[in-house]
Amino acid sequence: MGKEQLIERTKSVITKETLKKDFTSLGLTSGSQVIVHSSLKSLGWVVGAEVAVIQALMETLTEEGTIVMPAQTTYNSEPSYWQHPPVPEDWWPSIRYMMPAFLPEITPSLGMGKIAETFRTFPGVLRSNHPTSSFTAWGKHAKWITENHSLNYPFGEDSPLARLYDLNASTLFIGTDYTSCTAMHLSEYRSESTRKEYTQGAAMMENGERVWKEFIELEENSETFNDIGLAFENEHPIQTGRIGQTTAKLISIQPLIDFTTHYLDKEQK
Repeated sequence: MGKEQLIERTKSVITKETLKKDFTSLGLTSGSQVIVHSSLKSLGWVVGAEVAVIQALMETLTEEGTIVMPAQTTYNSEPSYWQHPPVPEDWWPSIRYMMPAFLPEITPSLGMGKIAETFRTFPGVLRSNHPTSSFTAWGKHAKWITENHSLNYPFGEDSPLARLYDLNASTLFIGTDYTSCTAMHLSEYRSESTRKEYTQGAAMMENGERVWKEFIELEENSETFNDIGLAFENEHPIQTGRIGQTTAKLISIQPLIDFTTHYLDKEQK
């Protein structure tokens, strides 16, 4: 969607201040803990674009709260798995040897959206040290959430997702749905349902040197997350509202993860 189309479909001006009012109406307050999944274009035309959205979130939650966003770098991964698009097999050794190492301060995310990628660059934002599945965080619990991110099973018990669960944080959808809900992958690790383990690889720094490091991941599947999410909403109240011109949802993580884990367990039976 071009800028002209975006302006045409925006009914009234959207600013940092109107966004702050929307966030407050949804239920966010000083001290809230949230992981954010967002689509900038869904909001309509915003004065200041993604910068205004991030500033509105920060000013609403204040430093007593915590904002987390995914910052995945899936291009830094085992090339033999690449499908969209695949690369020739004779390129694989060169990719493994020449891929720049993941550096938390500079490595850009991929496919996370403009808000998440710009948030990564803000002063005071910390990033977990995982070469493919990192998270960024700002605020009161940012250091605790991002430190000690396990290389193996990056969405498991030693991940920022598990720390968010411990905090009983919320997930905030801004124009997105459950297929973007990274936190639900924690349920796949906790579930007794059969999930395939596989060896992943990525370029990273180890003891001051660039290395190609292999680690273990669990096969993930977000295709059923919307069905699970709708089933969850039939049994649990969630907060819904409008942010700019898009639908927003604010959902407590603990009951969502517990429900998803149970749902996957039943699916296995």
